[in-house]
Amino acid sequence: MRDAPTALIERLSAGFNRWEEVLSLINRSFAYMDGVIDPPSSAHRLTTESLRREAEEEIGFLATSEGRVVGCVFMVEREHDCYVGKLAVEPELQGQGIGKKLVEAAEEFAASCGKEALELQTRIELTANHAAFARLGFRETARTAHAGYERPTSITMRKVLR
Repeated sequence: MRDAPTALIERLSAGFNRWEEVLSLINRSFAYMDGVIDPPSSAHRLTTESLRREAEEEIGFLATSEGRVVGCVFMVEREHDCYVGKLAVEPELQGQGIGKKLVEAAEEFAASCGKEALELQTRIELTANHAAFARLGFRETARTAHAGYERPTSITMRKVLR
C-alpha cells in the first residue's frame, strides 16, 4: 500500500493564477459521473475564467502536494451557514484523507465566521458520496429536483458545527 501524500491545505489568495490546473483537477475528479448522473454535472460548464470569477465571490481552499494541486473546495458564505460547492480530489488520491482535510478547512472557516452549519448537495445516483459525507458528519435534510425533472435529482446534506 502506498503512503498517503502529505497535503498542504491553504486558502486561495487574490493573486492565484493556476486556474487551468484547478479546472483540469475538477474535470478528472468529476469524470466518473458522466453517464451516471442525470442531468449532467455543472462541472462541464466550467472554464478557467468562470472559476476565476467564482473565486472572487466564493471562499476557496486548495490542497497541494509537492507543488501539485491535488484537491479543492469552493463555498459560499450565507446568512446562517456556508454552502459547499465544488469539492474535488485527484482521483488516484481519493480515500486518503485529502477531501476530509478540505472539509475541515471549510468547517474552520465557517465556524470562525459564526456560521452554524455547512450544507452541500450531492446527486441521488452517487451513493458512495452520500456515505462519504455521512462519515464526515453530514446528514440528509432534503431531496430536490433540477429544473425540468419531476423526480428528485439531488440530496441536500447538512453538518451542524459545534
